[in-house]
Amino acid sequence: MVKAVVGANWGDEGKGKITDMLAENADIIIRFQGGANAGHTIVNNYGKFALHTLPSGVFYDHTTSIIGNGVALDIPKLMKEIKSITDENVPMPRILVSDRCQIVMPYHVLFDQYEEERLAGKSFGSTKSGIAPFYSDKYAKIGFQVSELFDEEILKEKVERVCNLKNVLLEHLYHKPLLDQAELLDTLHSYRDMVAPYVCDVSLYLDKAIKEGKEILLEGQLGTLKDPDHGIYPMVTSSSTLAAYGAIGAGIPPYEIKKIVTVCKAYSSAVGAGAFVTEILDEVEADELRRRGGDGGEYGATTHRPRRMGWFDCVASKYGCRLQGTTDVAFTVLDVLGYLDEIPVCTGYEIDGEVTTDFPVTSKLEKAKPVYETLPGWKGEDIRGIRDFDQLPENCKKYVEFIEQQIGFPITMVSNGPGREDIIYRTSKLAK
Repeated sequence: MVKAVVGANWGDEGKGKITDMLAENADIIIRFQGGANAGHTIVNNYGKFALHTLPSGVFYDHTTSIIGNGVALDIPKLMKEIKSITDENVPMPRILVSDRCQIVMPYHVLFDQYEEERLAGKSFGSTKSGIAPFYSDKYAKIGFQVSELFDEEILKEKVERVCNLKNVLLEHLYHKPLLDQAELLDTLHSYRDMVAPYVCDVSLYLDKAIKEGKEILLEGQLGTLKDPDHGIYPMVTSSSTLAAYGAIGAGIPPYEIKKIVTVCKAYSSAVGAGAFVTEILDEVEADELRRRGGDGGEYGATTHRPRRMGWFDCVASKYGCRLQGTTDVAFTVLDVLGYLDEIPVCTGYEIDGEVTTDFPVTSKLEKAKPVYETLPGWKGEDIRGIRDFDQLPENCKKYVEFIEQQIGFPITMVSNGPGREDIIYRTSKLAK
């Protein structure tokens, strides 16, 4: 069976933990989109890790971890990441990289930085990891595919063509140093040597695995609201964050995806610019939630930037789950809210004097004001260690049930701590 683990919101929902947990019973875990611009934080028996490219199943010795063709592959970062986990006594994982994967080049990172610098106050809040220039080149058909590293004639011709094109921009738009062809070719040769042991026809490998009945997990990066088509455009990422893209980014038929686990946080957080209706504007209040949040606080796993904090948004989450095709919701970091007397939950948006529960396009979203319903908290009651939903404090159970009814998708997993074992499975009345 193929399952997808994806995010409902802006990213940072806790997908890494859920993937790591589900990977215990999986054979193959695949990253199908995005690059090293965001990360997944994992807490397990080996310690605490921030993964950026590696799938969140690399800590099990029975799994195969795959970098799918939809990923923006930064080869040196991948190698560094492999070393970072093996240095902490994690056994060397079995890793495969699609031969159709495309490569993040050093100049992609430079162009990302130069463009943010040029835009100044109108920038998109990029992580400056080269992701937008990478995907621009991919769709302009001037990217480097992993398979091309092993064809010297193609490589030399493309290096010359790309340098001629990029140097026009560097000279006349950005006024920066030009690319050197020989240096770029040497870089690509070094990338070839690094990645060679891992390269595989991933689509063919997965076809065989599906026919053999293997358990396969697709792991998404970021969440619905960062999708370039269905998110808060233009403050989005550059690859589709939806489970449907998992079929494309891994190279499998769409009908093989049987279960879609969409991860929602018990409150909201976001990194980067863009509309965020339930954002807590009182910085003292926001910082309190930020410091208590996650494991060690709400800071980007890759950038370490403080996340913007907000209350749970039923409008955005219902929309996020619908676009993902959710079969199960994993509800994370519920334990964090245990310090509050009351918890606001956004149940609607007021836009131009009218209240809606449907998520609007960005131009209308910018004008939206949250409509809150306040629920009683379970202050002082520590819920970590509880494994049975019925043993949670009454107000805690009501909080989960209220949100489930509002979003209309079954919450079948509740995470009440950072560890692998901190999970409550429940049978939802909404489950089909």
